[in-house]
Amino acid sequence: MTHQQAGEQLLKKADDLADQITEKQYALQPDLMQRFGKSGRMRTKQDSLYSLNYLAESVLVKSPNLFTHYISWLKVLLAGYNVSTEDLAINLNLIKQAVEEEFDNPSKALLLEYLDRGIFRMEQAETLPGYINDSMPYGVAAKSYLHALLDSERKEAVRIIEAQLEGGATIRDLYRFIFQPVQYEIGLMWQHNDISVGQEHFCTAATQAIISRLYSRWMIHTDQEKKLVAACVGSEQHEIGLRLLTDVFEMEGWDTYYLGANVPNGSIIEAIERHQGDVVALSVTMTYHLHLAKELIQLIRQHPATAHVKIMVGGYPFNIDRELWRTIGADGYAPGAEEAVEVAEHLLTQPSSTPDMGMIRDRGVK
Repeated sequence: MTHQQAGEQLLKKADDLADQITEKQYALQPDLMQRFGKSGRMRTKQDSLYSLNYLAESVLVKSPNLFTHYISWLKVLLAGYNVSTEDLAINLNLIKQAVEEEFDNPSKALLLEYLDRGIFRMEQAETLPGYINDSMPYGVAAKSYLHALLDSERKEAVRIIEAQLEGGATIRDLYRFIFQPVQYEIGLMWQHNDISVGQEHFCTAATQAIISRLYSRWMIHTDQEKKLVAACVGSEQHEIGLRLLTDVFEMEGWDTYYLGANVPNGSIIEAIERHQGDVVALSVTMTYHLHLAKELIQLIRQHPATAHVKIMVGGYPFNIDRELWRTIGADGYAPGAEEAVEVAEHLLTQPSSTPDMGMIRDRGVK
């Protein structure tokens, strides 16, 4: 039984298993109905389904770290909603029981190995450092910008950015040292339940609007030889990171075609062909979309009009497992926008048959 077969089996059974697990957890913990109401039951099923999908994807790509990092993230997230570590432990052990009952021995062994690592990680203390401090470049400005967004003061946020430009900051500085870490910090605050989904969306939309205001300051209008096509995989909604990356490529003299989120695979391939892309950048934030990224890469390779292009990937799961890009068949990977340009430039010097370029250097980007 291969990792791929075990992962695929779990993906097929995940929805039914999530129903079973939810029923058993509410039977074991009748107080859950009093604590969380009817909507809590629905969220328990959804969380169980996410855990099963993350487990399946981790097994598919032979990366236990993806699942253990997810459990660490989930533990912190659920604590913000008053879901205790004990509640999570019961849920994970019910998942373990379901795997033991529903799967044959070869696939069972693989799934249980990864699941046990996640359960062990859940029992460890968590420390999640922030992404902004006064000692980092433009750290004070980044903190002020974040507070303006959280207070819904868009004009103040714009004023802070304008002040940095007047003080000598470059657009690239703003992208790297203000917009990117602030977005990471906002995600961390949402995970801790310090801000709502609505606040997170407002902050992201405000930053996107401010970025758009800056285009007239740097947009290059001359013809460029190197062409990048950038897209999110599957139903990914986290697109601002890819937007930042595409802009940095444009600043470096590339001709870029940003497709964004929710683009069908056929349309991505059509765009690569129409724009004669040299490099394709694919973004994956949610680990359970990894199999979709692998499928898309295979489709690009198989199409005669796009088989020659270089494919680089980025996003949360690739930052956890720095060799994951190889597993899904990409040509390279970079942890951030600045590194991505360097990786792409190198890829264009390589023969089409040698996908050998990964992250050029580890700068600690998460």
